[in-house]
Amino acid sequence: MGFATLNAHSANADSASACPRAKKGIDGVKKILIGLGAVLMLMSVGRAARAFPLKPFLPAQGSTSPSNGDLVPYGLAEVPDDFPGHTLKRGQLLVSNFNSGVASGNLAGQGRTIVIIDHNTAQQLGVFYQGTSPIGFTNALAIVPEGFVFAGSVFTTKPDASDPTAGPLLVFDKNGNLVDSITTGTNGPWGLAVNDLGDSAQLFVSNVFDGTVTRLNVSFHHGGFSVVGSPTTIGSGYAFGLDAAALVVGPAGLAYDKRHDRLYVASEDDNEIFAIDNASTTSDGGKGTLVFADSSLEGPLGLIVAPNGNLITANADPTAHQNATTPSELVEFTKSGNFVREFSIDPNLGAAFAILNVRLDAVNQFAWVDDVTASISILRLAE
Repeated sequence: MGFATLNAHSANADSASACPRAKKGIDGVKKILIGLGAVLMLMSVGRAARAFPLKPFLPAQGSTSPSNGDLVPYGLAEVPDDFPGHTLKRGQLLVSNFNSGVASGNLAGQGRTIVIIDHNTAQQLGVFYQGTSPIGFTNALAIVPEGFVFAGSVFTTKPDASDPTAGPLLVFDKNGNLVDSITTGTNGPWGLAVNDLGDSAQLFVSNVFDGTVTRLNVSFHHGGFSVVGSPTTIGSGYAFGLDAAALVVGPAGLAYDKRHDRLYVASEDDNEIFAIDNASTTSDGGKGTLVFADSSLEGPLGLIVAPNGNLITANADPTAHQNATTPSELVEFTKSGNFVREFSIDPNLGAAFAILNVRLDAVNQFAWVDDVTASISILRLAE
């Protein structure tokens, strides 16, 4: 049985006024309804999808730019069940920003905010964290039920952003207080995945300045946080370097399949998707196994495992891997490497970064950020 009910939301006019380019992005969404129809199909949870009557609609949409003007959302994560405290509530989303605001020059690597997004309306509820520039929050963003948030940093200090620098993997408590900065094993944390083990976890980090993926063991014993032992390199040899459009490129989005203990790696500059088997125990095995290489890839960055078992990646369109006729695409493919479908989220290049698919009660929720319009869109489908 496919999805029977669509909870469609109109785009909020406030988001357009908050971000001058939002209307252009909304128009772009209207043009890709067929692509959004494909999303409805791909989110059927392991069941044969039936034809879905496509009707004109818009997803819930809101601005990711807070009052300080930060732009270019990179990371996206959902607050899990049983997350403690009152600052964040179950199902809410966090979005991290990479660029400073227009008034500050819209500089790459100087964004310093993580904002809270309502999962029903896509509207901004407040700021979870606001630090001091430069930080440059990346696609590496994750939340664990034990009450901690992890966020990667790659920053710049020059007006022309000519000095990209590896920042730490920052650790925040449930209330947005900084509790640790992990610098060992994090050489430009560009992507992040978590193997949650209850009172401990394994963090998988993709490093954009040396082309590696590392595994870090951390503990939440007695409600505290600590790093246990030394990091282990589990992947290496991925292409990396500077890029005129994307600042830096390298191993990026990570998606962990806990059931099969397999870590999927979106490698931007290789323009390929790899898999590292036995991710929780292995040591360096190079790039791992090639999963997908196709002309539809244009610098894959964001990466998730969809409910139907397929993988979805977001093309970041860096200078070396872009096609103006197919901008900002999300690409779905099977774990065996077969192309399924693709569609654009924005008519401009470089808009697709973070994507997320989670289930909340009876609702399947697919979300993506748009870097061009500094906005988030959420499709909510009820069975």
